[in-house]
Amino acid sequence: QVQLVESGGGLVQAGASLRLSCAASGRTFSSGRMAWFRQAPGQEREFVAYISGSGRNTNYADSVKGRFTISRDNAKNTVYLQMNSLKPEDTAVYYCAASVVVPKYDYWGQGTQVTVSS
Repeated sequence: QVQLVESGGGLVQAGASLRLSCAASGRTFSSGRMAWFRQAPGQEREFVAYISGSGRNTNYADSVKGRFTISRDNAKNTVYLQMNSLKPEDTAVYYCAASVVVPKYDYWGQGTQVTVSS
């Protein structure tokens, strides 16, 4: 059984920073792409960022480029999302996802709420 558990969400003011973590258990993902997605109320889930298994390749949504950084520690089976200069429009539930064969994401976490007040 694979589990992805996100943590680190919370309520912050605009301009603040948060770091989300996603711990994977049950299977190692050292060779697999992992990603963050988010879903705001009344909106569809959207891509935020992904990182390759080695950590050498990353990609970001235009809306977060330059403010968010995705990273991973394969020894800890953990992926991070450092979020700086947060804006109210970043408010959403943030989900971690893991891919066995790209581009499909096979495993999803339960999500962590991020709320940014103006």
